[in-house]
Amino acid sequence: MKPEIVDLPEQEFLMVDGHGDPDGPGHAEAVAGLYKPAYTLRFALKKAGVERKVAPLEGRWWADDLEVFAAGGDRSRWKWTLMIGLPPEAAELAVPLPGGVRREWFTEGLSAQALHIGPYATEPETLEVLHAFITEQGYAISGDHHEIYLSDPRRTKPERLKTILRYPISPQD
Repeated sequence: MKPEIVDLPEQEFLMVDGHGDPDGPGHAEAVAGLYKPAYTLRFALKKAGVERKVAPLEGRWWADDLEVFAAGGDRSRWKWTLMIGLPPEAAELAVPLPGGVRREWFTEGLSAQALHIGPYATEPETLEVLHAFITEQGYAISGDHHEIYLSDPRRTKPERLKTILRYPISPQD
């Protein structure tokens, strides 16, 4: 997919913060901690007659030293917020949340994004195109790297993984 500019509305999410290598146990535990209440909400909605799928997993990524993150360097120094979007119908439903998981409203507003197809290791190629597009359109990145995982890496061959890569943007000064 060619890069595009989107304007995203505010939405409620389940969120959990963490740090460290995304291949590490802390990350896996955080993902599991998000899915439990997400499915609990899905089944509560279904019982109320509202059929909704669980939204895809999303992740916002950064490091205190941006060069560490940008170069794909020491992943133990990465920080992240994992998220699963909630449908509007879930706003009034309360479910227990595992430790560290919270419900929070979030918006990125004006953003640029592109669909990456392939293994996560080849994302830099798509990011290069996305960064050039942002500059060519007269914008600058104004927030954290954001990924939306449209494929399950446990069930999808790496060359077929689909990930939306996104950055919030603002006009260049």
